[in-house]
Amino acid sequence: MENNITVKWAGKMTFIGEATSGNTVTMDAGVGNGGLGLGHSPMNLLLMGAGGCASIDVVMILQKGRNNITDCVVQVSGQRADEMPKVYTDIHMHFMVSGKGLKQSAVERAVKLSMDKYCSASAMLAKAAKLTYDWEVTEV
Repeated sequence: MENNITVKWAGKMTFIGEATSGNTVTMDAGVGNGGLGLGHSPMNLLLMGAGGCASIDVVMILQKGRNNITDCVVQVSGQRADEMPKVYTDIHMHFMVSGKGLKQSAVERAVKLSMDKYCSASAMLAKAAKLTYDWEVTEV
């Protein structure tokens, strides 16, 4: 499966990334690095991508198991190396899943399946960084 992305300079240190679907994302180096603060940093997008990938898995797994899920939020934190290249060295994902009658064991299973088997973005980042995760369940 091939993915093709185009990244086009938009002035200063701002760039527009476009997928073949036509969807775009604005990236910016940040005000301190010559940018205008108009978009996300590429490094933040890496964490967002992993969080999005894992969240999609968790929701799909729980829905397929006929769980009554009402919300899924993941907080992703990353620690970067001090020296160049400033890669992520530690990444932690905290999943907060809400639902009616949602069992702790079902959420645990969904998160572990995503993080250990299905989430391609997390698997890629785990090759460079220590990746940890946990979860909490809220009854609504």
